[in-house]
Amino acid sequence: MLSFGIVGLPMVGKTTIFNLVTESGVQTSNFMTGKTETNIGMARVRDPRVDFLSRLYNPRRTIYAQVQCSDVPGLVRGASEGKGVGNQFLEGIRGVDLLVHVLRAFANPDVPHVDGEIDPLRDLETVSLELLLADMELLEKRIGRIKSGKKINKEGALELEVLEKCLAALENEVPLHQVELTGEERAVLRNYNFLTEKPVILVVNTDEEQFKSRRYSGREALEEAASARGLKIIEICGQLEMEISQLSPEDRELFLADLGVEELGSDRLVRTAYEELGLISFFTVGEDEVKAWTIRKGTGAKKAAGKIHSDMERGFIRAEVVAFNDLYQLGSMAKVREKGLARLEGKDYIVQDGDIINFRFNV
Repeated sequence: MLSFGIVGLPMVGKTTIFNLVTESGVQTSNFMTGKTETNIGMARVRDPRVDFLSRLYNPRRTIYAQVQCSDVPGLVRGASEGKGVGNQFLEGIRGVDLLVHVLRAFANPDVPHVDGEIDPLRDLETVSLELLLADMELLEKRIGRIKSGKKINKEGALELEVLEKCLAALENEVPLHQVELTGEERAVLRNYNFLTEKPVILVVNTDEEQFKSRRYSGREALEEAASARGLKIIEICGQLEMEISQLSPEDRELFLADLGVEELGSDRLVRTAYEELGLISFFTVGEDEVKAWTIRKGTGAKKAAGKIHSDMERGFIRAEVVAFNDLYQLGSMAKVREKGLARLEGKDYIVQDGDIINFRFNV
């Protein structure tokens, strides 16, 4: 299962963000300097398409897509040296596929920043440097082992060439996900799990006033740095969203309208992470259940059927496919069929995001 990890310095609000996206409903203080364990939960991918289908079919159950999320212990300077909490931080993020880096913009005298003043760009550089140094250490050790061998074969020569190319990039402070590599070169790195190879989303944790005004100290500098690195920024007021999460759905909508926003930042974060991980959803519908199923982009119909049940994949015959937008515009499956927009697809059909599928199979 693909997953994302919430990372950052201590006391920036990582656990608050984790509680929001996993809907834990925890309101107690989460600024724990001694936290050393990685928490794991499931984040629901809120999807207006699922809401529409649920209203249309009025099923007994409505199930949204989910993605795994980890709350990683706060990074400390020197984490790349692999000692104590630093080692736990690095190991906590090696197992995830995408990093959600929480940066602190809010000020709170009761919760001092570990580096004193509030500076989101400095915090970004601090964490980025530790990840870079950890990758450099791993690269240097592997390069040294290859060179110390008695004989370097063809595969070893290619590996050495790619690793030295990556090391040169890191020495110039270029993360590995920005290094241009061929498919063959990228395959060489597959077994290493380098930290700077993972995609990153930035989350700025603001206070309520900063969130409403869309202004906080250091915003311009951070946005410039993020743009140069191709990173997305999502602003969330963690404390405010935790309070909103306790409201009824009706009161929540009114509160969001007063704020002038259409959705919670935590919901936008989960959806963005889902997309950045290369995941899409297809839907199954009926009076019993409306459900979003998660697959990787580029998955064929037969393999997608296996997400529901192995028998469906084994006995796959055809997939009856309807595009969500067609159903949305016409309002009923009967009208979709009248227009000839329900089609039968074979096992090699590449499932598209939003497809509504009824699998035909025989075992």
